[in-house]
Amino acid sequence: MTAEAPPWSLRRRLLTAIVSASIVLWLASLGIVTAISWQETNEVFDDALEEAGGMIMAATTDWDERGLLARLQPGRHSDGKTRKVDMHYQVVVDGRVLRRTGDAPARPFVSAPFVSGFDDDHGFADPTIDGERWRVFVVRDAARRAEVQVGQRYDERYDILEELAESLWLPVLGMLVLLALVCWLLAGRVLQPLRRTAAAIAAKTPDDLALVPTSGQAREILPIVKALNGVLGRLDGALQAERRFTADAAHELRTPLAGLHMHVQLLQRQHPELVQPLRKLRQDTARMTALVDSLLTLARLDPLAREHVRPQPVALLPLLERLRADHEHAAAERGMHVTVRCEVDAVDADPALLEIALRNLVDNALRYCPDGCRIAVIAVRIDGRVRIAVQDDGAGVDAATRQRLTERFFRVLGQGREGSGLGLSIVKRIADLHGIALGFGPGLDGRGLGVTLDFPAAAAPDSAPEPAPEPAPDPAP
Repeated sequence: MTAEAPPWSLRRRLLTAIVSASIVLWLASLGIVTAISWQETNEVFDDALEEAGGMIMAATTDWDERGLLARLQPGRHSDGKTRKVDMHYQVVVDGRVLRRTGDAPARPFVSAPFVSGFDDDHGFADPTIDGERWRVFVVRDAARRAEVQVGQRYDERYDILEELAESLWLPVLGMLVLLALVCWLLAGRVLQPLRRTAAAIAAKTPDDLALVPTSGQAREILPIVKALNGVLGRLDGALQAERRFTADAAHELRTPLAGLHMHVQLLQRQHPELVQPLRKLRQDTARMTALVDSLLTLARLDPLAREHVRPQPVALLPLLERLRADHEHAAAERGMHVTVRCEVDAVDADPALLEIALRNLVDNALRYCPDGCRIAVIAVRIDGRVRIAVQDDGAGVDAATRQRLTERFFRVLGQGREGSGLGLSIVKRIADLHGIALGFGPGLDGRGLGVTLDFPAAAAPDSAPEPAPEPAPDPAP
């Protein structure tokens, strides 16, 4: 006996999966961001070096008579690319600008009162000049008379950030989409046991009330499974008790009914003047006996499962001929005619159950058809499958009523015939046990009712060649 697997935590698995995926993808995103930032930073520093070199060159060679740097291509490098670091500087002595780059203002970036709050020889300031904000670095000599002020517009810094964002948004968006996809797949994988448990519960039928396995279930759904198993156990117990009661009651009723039938026959012989009342009593007794037999049959069929049925090859023609012979006398009394046409050698089925099903179909046709009707029992092959049909040309049943024919104790009103309403329920139960499709449709010549039993392909063991096609009554699909 295998040991029961311990319960596991669905929440922990889901959290571990999502956190692990997030960490991995976050590290990948960090690597991408670092690579792009490194590239952009290198370009910024390279531009700064180029700008510094240009300013040093301007301080030594490119000054005009006014002390201004001649502007070659403002805002662009010599190769035509837009400058990322566009710096300007001023040489200020005693509060006057002696030297400056072409785009630098004519007055100092930062006047003396603002400079006094800096460290001994350098500091940063954020002045606003002509409506533009600047970032300025100021360095002073030891005498605090000469200053070099280097400034850069904030707008140009924002341009660098925009370029960096433009370079990063697509990879970051791709990683977010990838993270969502990975989390979706991981969540689906982690929740797969929950779906399997749900499928196992959904597959439960009145014939399969076995407990749902609790081994290896997640801790979060284990209480639900245990509660469901409790319900299934109580339901199975109630059904078993009901079936036992039905079977016991039906079995106990058979003996007194048989005795009552015999007493009525004896009274008919002893009192000829009471023949008519006693005949009605015999009919009622026979009806009660048939009802008890049907209940007993259902009580025996209900506990069965498909695996309990042992199909074997059943020769159809002898079975159908026997059914015709058994019903021939009853049909002749009412001017009815039962015919058999069999084009199939054998089918795989339980012989006793198949005979019960076909006998009930013929009994129903005889009971509910008017006098003088025809009844045909047909066994043919259709699309490689075996179909057995019992058809008549009686009054028939409308399409809405056909949907309820297999309900227990349901009888079509206005038929003027007595019955238990269990015959087709027994046929439906036997069909379900064999995996046979039970259908209802029109009968002979498009009139009456046709009941079909479509056997699965595996239920047709014979491999004899099919006979030449001939027109056949239209069995219901």
